[in-house]
Amino acid sequence: MTPLALPGKFSALNPSARSTALRAFHPTLMVAGRAIADLRDSLVQEWADWLGDRMTASTTIPRSLVERELRLIIDVLVQLVGPYRRETKVVWERLCEHYGQAAAARGLAAGEVVEELQYLRELLTRNLAPIIAAMRARQGMAMLLHLNRMLDQGVAVAVVGYTNALVATLFSQNGVPAADAEFDAADVERQLETIEETLVTVIGPS
Repeated sequence: MTPLALPGKFSALNPSARSTALRAFHPTLMVAGRAIADLRDSLVQEWADWLGDRMTASTTIPRSLVERELRLIIDVLVQLVGPYRRETKVVWERLCEHYGQAAAARGLAAGEVVEELQYLRELLTRNLAPIIAAMRARQGMAMLLHLNRMLDQGVAVAVVGYTNALVATLFSQNGVPAADAEFDAADVERQLETIEETLVTVIGPS
């Protein structure tokens, strides 16, 4: 499986770009970002519990790697409602594409990939409901629209990644799937590390 090509433009994000992002940052999104960050562990746990047997259905991709990807998805979502949301969009696209590829290796159907990310939408809506209720209607609606837009994009990109992974496998031997063409644990871990490193490059070390 060909590794994801991550963009090089984040390798030298200059201070002026960071300042511009900070100036454009809306305080309503700051509230959402802090809430998601505070809930990160519980969101990942609830998401993993909902996935249930899907977490261990594949002998190729261990549960620990699936959980690691779930955590990274939440971490990137925090940044998507933060001061570097514009810079993080490309990371989000790469991560969701990777999620789709990994889902193919886990033996999921395309509909299950969509279902898993849709459950994240449900988790966020339910957990952010008290915060949204305390906001002005226009602010709450703006935050929901932003999150849903990002999740819609993530679902679409994940399906593309899933489909591309299947096509690559099928065409590896004239339509006959080959075991060595599949996305394995080493591929998943290596690419997750690359995406994690890119995220740190974008937002800076914590």
